[in-house]
Amino acid sequence: MEIYFKTDIGLERTENQDNVWGEMLTPRACAAVLCDGMGGESRGGLASRLAVETVAKRITDNFSESLSPNAIRNMLITAVIAANSVVRGCPKESENEVMGTTCVAVIVFKSTAYIVNVGDSRAYQLFTDGDDECIRQITRDHSHVRELVEKGLITEEEAKIHPKRSKITRAIGAEDDVTPDYFELDLNKDDMLLLCSDGLSSYGDDLDILDICFDNKPKDCCEALVEYANNNGGHDNVSVVLISV
Repeated sequence: MEIYFKTDIGLERTENQDNVWGEMLTPRACAAVLCDGMGGESRGGLASRLAVETVAKRITDNFSESLSPNAIRNMLITAVIAANSVVRGCPKESENEVMGTTCVAVIVFKSTAYIVNVGDSRAYQLFTDGDDECIRQITRDHSHVRELVEKGLITEEEAKIHPKRSKITRAIGAEDDVTPDYFELDLNKDDMLLLCSDGLSSYGDDLDILDICFDNKPKDCCEALVEYANNNGGHDNVSVVLISV
């Protein structure tokens, strides 16, 4: 198992409000957290940093190979809830200040991935099915345009250029309580798991992402994906984590 990650400011922003962490926990387990902050005057960057630090510490302090799948699930969910409390408790500079962050986090232990997410930062599974290379989005975006797509009001293609495509409906720090989505999936040998902020997913194509990941060695994929996002305009901060099983 290998884990790599990278974050980049992009070409248009003056601050990188993304934060990312990844680490091998044991020879058979690794974990990663990726957060994309929202809020002006460095507040988004602070929110994402606090969330990453809180979730990462919960994982590193509590993970062991003796944990059951249900215990891992509960640890991830409570880590996100703890991060929400930390971000909510951070002093605000004004009453109407917006300070929050998306979060996608994963623990991969042996051949199982345990994933939580809040917001529109994503987790993808990349795998081979016979002779075909495939990509599958695991998480579901908590976003305004995702709701419109699911109601049949706009198409997937229209969602990519919708003026409110960056408006999220759930975030760490936005409300007193947060409920992360939870996913659990089996991974086969040579599968890859990709976490990314919307700086990649909103400005790129899933099939291009698939090709980049299978055309490069795992250690080179994160750099290649960031370069791809910047070549597409670099309109946002971009962060990626790649775990190769």
